[in-house]
Amino acid sequence: MTIRTLAWLAALAPLSAAALAPGDRVENFSLLDHRGDAHELYYFSDQDAVVIMAHSRRCDAVDPAVAQLSGAGGDGAAVTTLLLNSDLDDDREALAGSGTALPILLDDTQIIGESLDLDRAGEALIIDPDTWSVAYRGTIGEGFDAALAAVVAGEPVAAPQGESGGCAIAFPERERRDAHAAISYSDTIAPILADNCVACHREGGIGPWAMTRYDMVRGFAPMIREVLRTRRMPPWHADPHYGEFRNDRSLTPDEKRTLVHWIEAGAPRGDGPDPLAADDHQWPEWQLGEPDLIVDIPAFEVPATGVVDYMYPRVENPHGEDAWVRAVEILPGSRQALHHVITTFGMRDPEARYGFRELGSLGGYVPGADADVFAEGTGVLLPADGVIQFQMHYTTFGKAVVDASRLGIYFHDDKPEHALQTTVLMNPRIRIPANTKAHSDSAETVIERDILVYNLLPHAHYRGKASEFTAVYPDGREEVLLSVPDYDFNWQTTYELAEPKFLPAGTRIVHTTTWDNSAQNPANPDPNREVPWGQQSWDEMLFGAIRWRYADEGTELAMQTTNGE
Repeated sequence: MTIRTLAWLAALAPLSAAALAPGDRVENFSLLDHRGDAHELYYFSDQDAVVIMAHSRRCDAVDPAVAQLSGAGGDGAAVTTLLLNSDLDDDREALAGSGTALPILLDDTQIIGESLDLDRAGEALIIDPDTWSVAYRGTIGEGFDAALAAVVAGEPVAAPQGESGGCAIAFPERERRDAHAAISYSDTIAPILADNCVACHREGGIGPWAMTRYDMVRGFAPMIREVLRTRRMPPWHADPHYGEFRNDRSLTPDEKRTLVHWIEAGAPRGDGPDPLAADDHQWPEWQLGEPDLIVDIPAFEVPATGVVDYMYPRVENPHGEDAWVRAVEILPGSRQALHHVITTFGMRDPEARYGFRELGSLGGYVPGADADVFAEGTGVLLPADGVIQFQMHYTTFGKAVVDASRLGIYFHDDKPEHALQTTVLMNPRIRIPANTKAHSDSAETVIERDILVYNLLPHAHYRGKASEFTAVYPDGREEVLLSVPDYDFNWQTTYELAEPKFLPAGTRIVHTTTWDNSAQNPANPDPNREVPWGQQSWDEMLFGAIRWRYADEGTELAMQTTNGE
């Protein structure tokens, strides 16, 4: 038996029910707080100490403890304090009036609270970021203060186990560990994976491994648990508190609990067939079937190394007549080299900038993107004498390749009721200070007529941290249309609203982006640089696209761009 096999077996052994004790290592996790901000534990590696205290709104002991924690560590100490709320009777609305400046992390699955064994509100852990081990466990008091001072000073903690106390928090799944070992892979686990993961994790998919059978899932079970705890998978970054989206890839809290508990029980095979091995689903080349028109994007030789400037190839519309587009899909020639594509159309115009007058958008491509199906009853008019322009962003990966991507276009049989429009909110004046963990800026526009919004696309580069679209109504009310608290440059999702959003004339739409230009951002190419607007990924963008139509008209055609001026 190999060392690697032994490591896998050790990782998959059922976890002990014993409490996390001083000296034990704390695993990474990520949660949203009661304000909608994202917090990942290991992000705080630059701190002298991290304090996590169990929180419950119903516990009288919590408020005095929170007051003591507000100045934890004393002057000059780098201490991050997080309140962990695993109480299933609490939610964001209930916690909105808490009055504390400290973040209250919402553990709606109870997965994190279970693993930390924080089952009494007011009990705290002091974690040493140098080793991510528990330096102290107990209530807030003299023992806590002494332990925190020792950790900040880099000294051993004399009494790492403090008093236990506080209000009990119910963890109903903790008493069901035997039932977790009986969770059916065949009837429960495999269907969750098939419905939510296999579209990418298949042969030829963009996932790094294919979920083709139980053995593959069991082998990667520790990694599945890790990416669920850190919210890296499934790749869905919208705050569920705001809006509903028809392309939502997220798992429900119950699905997350089920997967994690099954893995922590040892990922047992159990009885029954293997649905993943039996799945003979044939994945079509084109998701919607053969397109009405296939446009070959001019092939490009991507070098093995170096920086490739953005390419802007243009293709004359080969269709030969005006046509209304109902859907598009881009098939990448090289998934490794092609970072993204933005497709627009327009007319050649020698008086326009770059000799091209843009009329509208035909969507684009990012890794993991599905076919772009426009809203029912809407379409985009592609003129017979028009020109299709592609913004091609390539990244080198150590091997020279030729990219020959294709655009598939699907037409309406008849003229649709409404013309689909696109507005882009940009701010090219951004300057992001060096060594700054959170810097925000915005762009906005005021709509002149009633509209219906169909989707929203936030875009930034390596330093992108968070993004938000807010509607400010004529009467002063504000509504968050989309919040992305942990933006990921690798997953630039277009968020499709479950139902079109009506915005009356006079509404101001504000798009805000926050960047992390610090050394704590692992994707940051240079935290010591003030970062300007730029197309390459080491520069930055504030770019938010909105797809919409007028609420009271037919097929007028317009393309709007606002640059934040």
